[in-house]
Amino acid sequence: MLTRKQLDLLDFINKRVQRDGVPPSFDEMKEALDLRSKSGIHRLITALEERGFIRRLPHRARALEILKLPESLGGAPSAGFHPRVIDGDHGESHVAANIEPTAYAAVELPVMGRIAAGVPIEAISQVHHNVAVPSSMLSQGEHYALEVKGDSMIGVGINDGDIVVIRETSAADNGDIVVALVEDHEATLKRYVRKGNAIALEAANPAYETRVFPEDQVKVQGRLVGLIRSY
Repeated sequence: MLTRKQLDLLDFINKRVQRDGVPPSFDEMKEALDLRSKSGIHRLITALEERGFIRRLPHRARALEILKLPESLGGAPSAGFHPRVIDGDHGESHVAANIEPTAYAAVELPVMGRIAAGVPIEAISQVHHNVAVPSSMLSQGEHYALEVKGDSMIGVGINDGDIVVIRETSAADNGDIVVALVEDHEATLKRYVRKGNAIALEAANPAYETRVFPEDQVKVQGRLVGLIRSY
């Protein structure tokens, strides 16, 4: 999952590389994203690098390499995804390249932060830590995890403090539980329902009202595929 600024920067870098053969300068990136200082660009590049979308090449000026693109920018659904598999017999992690994890293995996913299952919070952009999930929980494509904050989804068994496993996608069907980015800056976990040209984000707790937005104000960032709970 990328924030709007991260996605805009990645798109700008990719287009400039395609056009000129070299990445833009930090000043050009700052102007393109209408930021006040280059420190904001440094933070965005670091976030993109940590999530495997770009790589900085050492000892070279303006050296950025695009490693993959999200689906929204034309990337393949599973482009660049090489899960880290934990071998249950030896307790050591290794990179599984072009090998499907067995049903008995666990896959490390990045926990991107806390997601509000109640009042929306600022969109999550930083990796906090990793969590091991059963490989049988995952399908094709990229996945990430989020810690749930709040009780608005308790009606479907999602409690405060649970870890939800999300498959990264920009599409959803009616009734799916999704991570929705609202007005490009708030992220929330809700049930997705399309109503004509509007999107309803429904809670699973009668204490919370359904929120309805114009379709252009809601962007799906992923779909719920699993849940992990600690007792």
